[in-house]
Amino acid sequence: MTKKFTFVATVPALHTVRSASGSFFFIGVANKDSLSVTEQIALLKSRGMLFRQENQASHFLSNISYYRLKGYWWDMQTDNRSHTFNRNSYFEDVLDRYTFDRHLRLILFDAIERIEIGLRTKMIYHLSQAYGGLWYLDANIAHDKSIHTKLVSDLKEEFARSQEIFAKDHRARNAHQEPDAWLILEVASLGTLSKIYKNIGHQLPEKSKICKEMGLNLHSELSSWLEAITVVRNIIAHHSRLWNRNMVRTPMQITNASGIWLTHTLLPVQIKKPYLVISALVYLCNHVSPHHQIKQKLLDLFAANPGIPIYKMGFLNNWKNENFWA
Repeated sequence: MTKKFTFVATVPALHTVRSASGSFFFIGVANKDSLSVTEQIALLKSRGMLFRQENQASHFLSNISYYRLKGYWWDMQTDNRSHTFNRNSYFEDVLDRYTFDRHLRLILFDAIERIEIGLRTKMIYHLSQAYGGLWYLDANIAHDKSIHTKLVSDLKEEFARSQEIFAKDHRARNAHQEPDAWLILEVASLGTLSKIYKNIGHQLPEKSKICKEMGLNLHSELSSWLEAITVVRNIIAHHSRLWNRNMVRTPMQITNASGIWLTHTLLPVQIKKPYLVISALVYLCNHVSPHHQIKQKLLDLFAANPGIPIYKMGFLNNWKNENFWA
């Protein structure tokens, strides 16, 4: 006896929409109804959110989306399923967190700029001095040749898109000539620079020289730090939340720093939250830009916002006892 099987395909609900031209097409039904700003405020109030100046809330929700702010009130909830809030959870405190985070990202973007430019300069200089202006094309100085091929392709794509005057001039004058390292790496992203550095042959003295000038002793340490910093850079570039975030990449912990570094054993929360990577940013700035004001700006930001729970970023009670932060 032959068994018969019935297959049922599960598809999202669809409804018909008529376009301006008169034709029909199908779109999926939204998971939830869109809420007006007034309804968003009412929903927050029904869940226990308080407002000191409710008449101003609509202005903020009209200019900062509900779901962008949600990351800043998530930990204020007693229940993440019903989304009810703790007692004394104020909308204005959420805005303070949002504003604090915006200022924090601006300070850290300044730090990342200094580090990126310092790294780019050292890579161009030391490797060009040793292997010539087209060293980036030489697979013999790469650790992994297949990765090298992909990175060269990425570099060329970035250079082809660049609207910098020197890039456009090179393409116009020397269309069939490979650009020198000081041209093509100047438009490379931090992510690409980080990958190129990581893939430089480990035995090359120039790799070690770059690392030491950045303040670290091992190239594996610098590669790890650059990967973590690239993630932070991308978060900032997309104006995303950094405060209270779990970092998907964390810097390698070092024990033999050439400069002043953290001495206390880090707790897991200090590693996975922004504390460690922020410390790494300050440390690298100490070497590539010794007269920077990054640390002082951070300390001033913290002091100006005593109501912001920075321990949720990994800055626990003893963080000020570190010589590094003193």
